[in-house]
Amino acid sequence: MSDSPTLELVRVPFVDLTASHSRLRDAILAEIGELIDSGAFTNGPQVALFEDAYARYAGARHCVGVANGLDALRLALVALGLQQGEEVVVPANTFVATFEAVVQAGGVPVPVDVSARDYNLDPDLVDAAATSRTRFLMPVHLYGQLADMERLADVARQRGLVVVEDACQAHGATRDGRPAGAIGSAAAWSFYPGKNLGAFGDAGALTTNDGALAETVRALREHGQSEKYRHRLVGYTSRLDTIQALVLRRKLELLDLWNAERRAAAAYYLAELEGVGDLRLPPVAPGSEPVWHLFVVRTADPAALAEHLRARGIGTGRHYPEPPHLSEAFRSLGYKRGSFPVAESLADELLSLPIFPGIAERQLESVVAATREFFDRG
Repeated sequence: MSDSPTLELVRVPFVDLTASHSRLRDAILAEIGELIDSGAFTNGPQVALFEDAYARYAGARHCVGVANGLDALRLALVALGLQQGEEVVVPANTFVATFEAVVQAGGVPVPVDVSARDYNLDPDLVDAAATSRTRFLMPVHLYGQLADMERLADVARQRGLVVVEDACQAHGATRDGRPAGAIGSAAAWSFYPGKNLGAFGDAGALTTNDGALAETVRALREHGQSEKYRHRLVGYTSRLDTIQALVLRRKLELLDLWNAERRAAAAYYLAELEGVGDLRLPPVAPGSEPVWHLFVVRTADPAALAEHLRARGIGTGRHYPEPPHLSEAFRSLGYKRGSFPVAESLADELLSLPIFPGIAERQLESVVAATREFFDRG
């Protein structure tokens, strides 16, 4: 890449799915037309076809499609027997849905600080946080990089904890040769449109190797019924829409290609932004193969950098400027600033740069050039 200050910058949205969708537009529209003709809008055959395909992709025996990633987390906890008031260890650095799922399932989230090695749950801190009321461990594979599941699984075995993986940002990621979802009793996935595998609206899934658990979640997602009008559980309405299933099945065919494009973009940033200003680039743990759902950099004033980039037509994101334990929604948990210093420093310092399948080299050059310009100007 040229370091020339005369490089003409091009517009770079934070996320642009146009290129991805253009490859599949005609095929998806044709299938939607067939769906309209069939009228199978709920529990249509495309749901089971996608579930089978995604189970194979994730290396699991079972996949249960649900309405969104939050429901996948909540239904996993309910189906696995979380009781009112029992504790679930979660990372302090995460999207709020991780906390929400625990509370909605009747549990108490117990946040633990994250590691600077991967920005995920720190295995060294879990044991001290667990109490006699702790029943579950819910690591989150944030930004597309897996948590240290081998060490976390060891802690879980020693403490007798059930592991549920929040894999909502990690479609296709691996660590130590094992994919997301391979170690926990269940894994939850989000297919929100901007995810590595995204629907045309809200969608999610749970994967597991436990057939009985899968059967229970299938009942819970549809009013607790195992057959029509026979209700064995108090359930929910959390079906995966047929239209989303057909979209996801088509897009799954290209997921590995899209992940490769994200990895190429991340490699470019890692090479070209090394040593620029006060930027601290995202760490990659040994043995980890992230899928780069987000590319997050740390800087002392992310708002100023974001404004500079915005003025030059470059979109950015903040993930996540308010840790859940400091939000008004979870004030009752009793945590204060300083409780989890690594997570809080990440909230203060992180900025997400544009990364998406099909991002052009000229766009990557523009992001790098504009970022360098910001620090060169002081």
